[in-house]
Amino acid sequence: MQWFWKIYRWIVSHDRATAGLVLVIALGVWGFASIADEVLEGEGLAFDQNILMSMRTVGDPADPIGPSWFEEMARDVTALGSVAALMLFTATMAGYLYFVKQPWMALFVVVAVVSGSLTSVAMKSAFDRARPDLVPHETRIYTKSFPSGHSAMSSLVYLTLGAVMARTERRRRAKVFLLTVPILLSFIIGVSRVYLGVHWPTDVLAGWALGFSWAAASWLMFRFLERRYHLPVEPSPNPKAENV
Repeated sequence: MQWFWKIYRWIVSHDRATAGLVLVIALGVWGFASIADEVLEGEGLAFDQNILMSMRTVGDPADPIGPSWFEEMARDVTALGSVAALMLFTATMAGYLYFVKQPWMALFVVVAVVSGSLTSVAMKSAFDRARPDLVPHETRIYTKSFPSGHSAMSSLVYLTLGAVMARTERRRRAKVFLLTVPILLSFIIGVSRVYLGVHWPTDVLAGWALGFSWAAASWLMFRFLERRYHLPVEPSPNPKAENV
C-alpha cells in the first residue's frame, strides 16, 4: 500500500484541478475496464438490447421513434462526431493558437487528439465487436463497434478544445460554460449513435470513459509540462480592465 500513499500525498500536495483530473482518469479507466470485461464475457447483452429497442417504434424495429425530421436531426448531430468534423475543429484551433503565438498549446491539441484517435482505432481492432444487428443502420459504418469512436473522439476533442479556451479565461462562469458545452455535446452525439442503430449502448459508455479519461490525462500532462518548463500561456484580458 506504500505506492497508494505516495500517489495520495502527490495529489493532495497539488491544487484541486490536479486532484480532479486524477479522479476523472481513475474513474474513466475503471469504467472502461469494467465495461470491456462485460463485453468480452458476453454479459450486458440484455441491457444493450433493451436500450436499443426502446428507441424503436413498437412493432417496427426498422423505424426509430419520433418524426422523420427528428431522425434527420440525429444524423446531423452524429456528424459532429465524425472524423472530418473533429479534424476540422482541431486544425482550426491549432492554427489559431499558432498564429496568436501559443505554439505549445497548439502542439498539445494536436498530440492529444492524434494519440487519442490512434488509441481508439487500436481498441476497435483489439475488441473486434460486431455492430448491432437487431435494427437497420440509419447511417453508413466502416469500422467495428467497441468502443464507439464518435463518443470517444467527440469527448476527447471537444473537452480538449473547451479546456484550452477555458485556460485563457479569467471569468469563472465562462470557464464553466466552456467545459459544460463539450460534455453536453459529447452526450447527445453518443446517444445519437444508439438511436441510429449503429452502436450498442455499452459501446457508447466505453467511448465516453475512454474520451474523458484521455482528455484528462492529456491536460494533466500539459499542466505538468507548463509548470516544469514555464510554458507561456497568456490568459485573455479582463474585460473590466479594458477601456470602453
